[in-house]
Amino acid sequence: MTQSIDDRLAELGLTLPEAAAPVAAYVPTVIHGGLLHISGQLPFQDGALMTGRVGEDREIPFAQEAAKRCAMMLLAQARRALDGDLSRIERIVKLGVFVNSAPGFTDQAKVANGASELMIDVLGEPGRHARSAVGVAVLPLGAVVEIDAIIAVR
Repeated sequence: MTQSIDDRLAELGLTLPEAAAPVAAYVPTVIHGGLLHISGQLPFQDGALMTGRVGEDREIPFAQEAAKRCAMMLLAQARRALDGDLSRIERIVKLGVFVNSAPGFTDQAKVANGASELMIDVLGEPGRHARSAVGVAVLPLGAVVEIDAIIAVR
């Protein structure tokens, strides 16, 4: 990608949030062997956690927006871990998407697309990644989605 990531974010009208502090006994990021591992990130909108269960009290578009906001928080965590230099990102290797799902809900992949599409929109080809999209019975603090990442960095 010849355009800077920051320029692409601005072009898309996106502003990354401040990287969230961990809420338990873990660190938000670890760099090892050329890989940046980012702990699970939760979705926030207007300072409030996006909560609920897809297929019960939340619809797919809400959850897709939550996944997009998780992806933005992943990029915010990457920015912090990389001393502000997102150009060090070589490729999004894998996203792990956990969707707070009602029994019988089977469209976790559609929810995960909210994050996947954001990574591709922002990073281009290096944003294409492997992914898992898993339905779970509950997430921390009642979040509707949680996403972690593995990112190749220079």
